[in-house]
Amino acid sequence: MIRTATPADIPFVHAMIRELAEYERALPEAKATEEQLHDALFGEHPAVFGLIAESDDPEDAGEPVGFALWFRNFSTWRGTHGIYLEDLYVRPHKRGGGHGRALLTELARICVERGYQRLEWSVLDWNEPSIGFYKSLGAVPMDEWTVFRLTDGALAALGSGPR
Repeated sequence: MIRTATPADIPFVHAMIRELAEYERALPEAKATEEQLHDALFGEHPAVFGLIAESDDPEDAGEPVGFALWFRNFSTWRGTHGIYLEDLYVRPHKRGGGHGRALLTELARICVERGYQRLEWSVLDWNEPSIGFYKSLGAVPMDEWTVFRLTDGALAALGSGPR
């Protein structure tokens, strides 16, 4: 049901990213192109990794129905790498079939195999179905932490300022 993404999956992954952005009420912010995704996943120096969830229903067996994109992070407190899950998405008509759990299980397996000590991700505060699902797996919210982000003009202004 879960396999490593291939270059042939790029159109699917791109479409799913756009579906996810629409679900998260942020479609205008989803600007990544298929070419950018291909370079990040399969270019000379891949920095992002992907998993594909395929349907195991007889009528659509092998059809991609979900994905996870992740990259390595590092914990100075633990002294080891970990995985940051950038996106996890399962198409609505396939939710509840175990695909999301299978994707997270594979990421946890990768962590265990490689000696990584953390698997982390972000979830929108209003996404109660996902929060409940993650808690059912034993994940805990990091309520004392707030994510900060610099983009667009603020990033350019800070990056082009004096050293």
